[in-house]
Amino acid sequence: MTQESQDLLDNPAITRLEHRGKQITLIGTAHVSRESADLVRRVITAERPDTVCVELCTSRYQALKDQAGWQNMDIIKVVREKKAMLLLAHLLLAAFQRRIADRLDIRPGEEMLQAAAAAEETGATIHLADRDIRITLARTWRAMRFRDKLKLIPQLVLSMGEAEKITEEDVERLKQQDMLESVLAELGQSMPKVREALIDERDRYLCEKIRSAPGNRIIAVVGAGHVPGILRYWSEPIDLAPLAQAPPPSRWMKIMTWALPLAIVALMVYGFANGGLQTGTDMVALWVSVTACLAGIGALAALAHPLTILSSMIAAPITTLHPLLAAGWISGLVEALSRKPRVMDFENLGRDILSVRGFWRNKVTRVLLVVVFTNIGSSVGTFVALPMMINLM
Repeated sequence: MTQESQDLLDNPAITRLEHRGKQITLIGTAHVSRESADLVRRVITAERPDTVCVELCTSRYQALKDQAGWQNMDIIKVVREKKAMLLLAHLLLAAFQRRIADRLDIRPGEEMLQAAAAAEETGATIHLADRDIRITLARTWRAMRFRDKLKLIPQLVLSMGEAEKITEEDVERLKQQDMLESVLAELGQSMPKVREALIDERDRYLCEKIRSAPGNRIIAVVGAGHVPGILRYWSEPIDLAPLAQAPPPSRWMKIMTWALPLAIVALMVYGFANGGLQTGTDMVALWVSVTACLAGIGALAALAHPLTILSSMIAAPITTLHPLLAAGWISGLVEALSRKPRVMDFENLGRDILSVRGFWRNKVTRVLLVVVFTNIGSSVGTFVALPMMINLM
């Protein structure tokens, strides 16, 4: 046995597994570690497997390969399809990872790119083993409580500053924790369901995708934080179908989505019927002023265009009473049309997301911030106005 082979055999980042006659080599990596990227290439080149599994979905793989892909984004389509929050969270997470990578002079996801490149060079099949990032974020979002959703964006923004303090030694220690988990650690500790969607479900998904990959000799490259979970589920049967679906709204959420607006309207009607014209009018005025003001404050916090702020204030009292509408969608579309993102904004997106200031300066991310902050403002307005209206009775 050569020294190179002995070094690979003894490396603690490498785990040898077997499943139904398949020989599987599991490599746990840090997503912004040069050492991990070098190890991945060495193992694949030395062992020349039939298949290389990587912890990527199709959209993330294309994003890594095509760094200019942001230029093809249709921001208006994103707002219309109600994906602004998911995209903003994805950009913030990508920014956190890229800031660390830039400090260490390595591309984010370099170990995955090295795995794919080495697979092509050795003739191995590239197998994308991770769940679609949109499904993961959607399931995580659904698992979060309302007050935790309000904490999410500020926490992600603050986490960007922490990236400046991370050294290469810290990154090697981060091998023990998934990147998404490290950013959302505080929320994950207090909410088991969030951790389940973000980490545990992906452990099971990765485990089954690796076990079912084609070929008899397989190398799987995953974040080291997933290795214990994959090993835990290795001998258990796993059904991928329920894990790969966006979660439907719960029955309780469906009821509340319609019950809350109906209750507010009923309260107004009751005010007119039992309190007289003055009480009913005061209730309506209170509802309009509170929801409009807080939605406008949300849009203002995103440094929205004056027309956008006005549109958010006009829309909020109406959209908060309609479960299928949101003030943020309207203000986001107005912002996108009032300050239409230019080609330069899309070209600079990769750079601008590296700073808090850049998120507000870039017209693409500003549209996303307008959507999210306006929706937060109007939602808070609902819960502020409701008890005030009850006090008028």
